[in-house]
Amino acid sequence: MELTYFGKKIVVFVLLLGGTTSAAWARFKIPPPCKNAFSTQQEETEGAKYAGEIFKQMPVLPDSSPISQYVQQVGKKLVAVTPGYRWPYNFHVVASDEINAFALPGGAMFVNVGAIRAAETESQLAGVMAHELSHVVMRHSTCNMTKQQSVGTWAALGQLGAAIALGNGALGSLASQGIGIATGLSFLRMSRDYEKQADLLGADILYDAGYDPRGLPQFFETIEAKYGQGGAQIFSDHPNPGNRMEYVNAEIASLPRKSNPTVTTAAFTRARDLANKEKTYTSKEMEAGAWKKSGKYALVAGGPATVIPETTGSSQTQNQTQAAGAARLSRASLGIDDPLVFYNGQAFSISYPKSWRKGEGQNGSVAFVPQDGASQAGIAYGAIVEGARFQAPVKNANDLQQATTAIARQMSQQNDGMTVSGNMQSTTVNGRPAATVELRGRSPLSSGGTATPERDLLVAISRPDGAVNYIIFVSPEPDYATLKPLFARMMGSFRVR
Repeated sequence: MELTYFGKKIVVFVLLLGGTTSAAWARFKIPPPCKNAFSTQQEETEGAKYAGEIFKQMPVLPDSSPISQYVQQVGKKLVAVTPGYRWPYNFHVVASDEINAFALPGGAMFVNVGAIRAAETESQLAGVMAHELSHVVMRHSTCNMTKQQSVGTWAALGQLGAAIALGNGALGSLASQGIGIATGLSFLRMSRDYEKQADLLGADILYDAGYDPRGLPQFFETIEAKYGQGGAQIFSDHPNPGNRMEYVNAEIASLPRKSNPTVTTAAFTRARDLANKEKTYTSKEMEAGAWKKSGKYALVAGGPATVIPETTGSSQTQNQTQAAGAARLSRASLGIDDPLVFYNGQAFSISYPKSWRKGEGQNGSVAFVPQDGASQAGIAYGAIVEGARFQAPVKNANDLQQATTAIARQMSQQNDGMTVSGNMQSTTVNGRPAATVELRGRSPLSSGGTATPERDLLVAISRPDGAVNYIIFVSPEPDYATLKPLFARMMGSFRVR
């Protein structure tokens, strides 16, 4: 089960005037520009750089593939009515089984085969693509990059989401879900504000392109009904701002009614049939890199299928290289005797050792780590605080145990070698019902080429609104007993708001 995060509210909306052959954005007002340190040329350059890495690290179908050609046709139809700066939009298909799509700065879009399989109509698939185009129009990725640059130390580490990339440790493959660790695409994790903007503008782009705009909310509704909210990768990269169907349908109701909007086509049926037959890979299989030898995938945009040289770098080799930067800390470096300093987050507060650093994510998540407790291989020592909202609200002890089990299961599934250790314990954290469970895995630390065992403590705390906050305390096994009293002090300081 994937998780969604806490966010805020936002505004944005469009009206297409009837009687014209091109888009007339008479009522549309793009929100005031977000703080952005990139020029349009720099944005295109950054996007091209990341796109090059995507081709090296993910199985991208060549342009000669009928599935790619179909997606490009749909993309061309949407781009014709997309407002704003004319980015060099281009469209590609990734042989991933994850239900997801993402667009890079400058307009390169990658649609997973899993998303094509999951869509029931062309308007649903086009809706996801229009949503991604909207992120490009409003430059959300480079706005995220600009924010990350202000994070300082964490930005230098290329951290993702909660300013963390944990290697094989706790939440280690969070960065790799559907994207790939080595690409470091943290700027694609959108806030709820940005998601709502993209939903609403995306629905209007669909409408103007002649599609039934209800395809966009229907796609998310279809996936949620099948997998549960957060049960597919797309909900991790595209957190539900809340009331998605309600506000998108309200926007659609404000648009002039069209008599015969496109719902689906024979071309979509053919492409989906081909997608169902296409070989796909899990995120772990993509990281392993065996697909590079198949000769079925493109190395560059527009290029033919080719054997991709291993010299482009396997994520496994890169992770091993990164791991070399992590070292075990001395007791004096752990901050065990530090006074605790107060941190006031979006939905919670917590105290942490004065000498530790903090890294804040886009969705209210935060990581606390001692000096040199993390490298590009990941966090070896520290604590991460996240928020999760499940399809059904957490109302009682049984619900909380189920939620904690789901979080622990996700961590185990996403991290090779991580397992639950011992029984779940019920407790309270400042009067709120809570559950704790320990997990064991592999730390980013290594000794003599062998990974050091990792021991983590997962603490899930119920919130009055039916959601859950959870804390993951991370430590190499040899230092867990030393750090456990400090973890207990931090847990005791935690309060939901």
